[in-house]
Amino acid sequence: MALRIEEVEALLAQGEPGPAKKNDLETLEIDLVLEAIYQQYGYDFRDYARGSIKRRLWRRVYAEGLESISGLQERVLHDQDAMDRLLKDLSINVTSMFRDPEFFVAMRRKVAPLLRTYPFIRIWNAGCSTGEETYSLAILLHEEGLLERTKIYATDINESVLNLAKQAVFPLDKMRDYTENYIAGGGKTAFSEYYAADQDGARFSDSLASNIIFAQHNLASDRSFNEFQMIICRNVMIYFDRLLQERVHDLFYSSLGMSGVLALGRKESIKFTRNASAYEEIDANEKLYKRVR
Repeated sequence: MALRIEEVEALLAQGEPGPAKKNDLETLEIDLVLEAIYQQYGYDFRDYARGSIKRRLWRRVYAEGLESISGLQERVLHDQDAMDRLLKDLSINVTSMFRDPEFFVAMRRKVAPLLRTYPFIRIWNAGCSTGEETYSLAILLHEEGLLERTKIYATDINESVLNLAKQAVFPLDKMRDYTENYIAGGGKTAFSEYYAADQDGARFSDSLASNIIFAQHNLASDRSFNEFQMIICRNVMIYFDRLLQERVHDLFYSSLGMSGVLALGRKESIKFTRNASAYEEIDANEKLYKRVR
């Protein structure tokens, strides 16, 4: 029988997740289940930070009422629904509208003037999750007079969260916090002008979504698909190991046009990467960089 969520969290809070076992056996089980997921479904989590992956696998083991990672492997290989549940656990979907308002202030002051120099703008929002950051970006671009000549490509590994993002509907009880973020991020009008409340929640304007393309893309294995004037990938690579971080930085470098802007999360950096010398710092606190060669 599957455990209740409070029982799962209590077990995880005890420290080392799962029953006591040799580290080498657990490592083997993790390697096998990640390889099986990649071979069967094409989702590549093999180079994600191992500590985070291990916790998330054990959380799903307990939630499924199983006793081992090997048992979880058998279930997800034979049960698509179980794989969908695991994918939600392995994907990082922590997001909110105008999260870190100072970032959006820096966007308005330091990035928008650069984007205005382009006749047409392509922006890649990598790891877009359920779309809150993407719609925040669209609102900012609209207020800066840039949205009409911008195409935003919003991608994520998880198709189910992309389907939610396409709906452009967010919980009404989040709107107060989002409004505060919007104001702190330099918003220029009433935030409520961008959505209408209905029985499903706060439904954002179709005019924002008309310049957004949502698509599945796996940073761990997929290639570049366009040249961009800006790439935003905030708080995603902190979950990758060093090797995968390097691969993604190479991917972004090859996808970013000259003088294009790269935006990372506050705990992320281009320092010590192969392409660090190719960037010029725009804002140290908000991790904004311009490609200069």
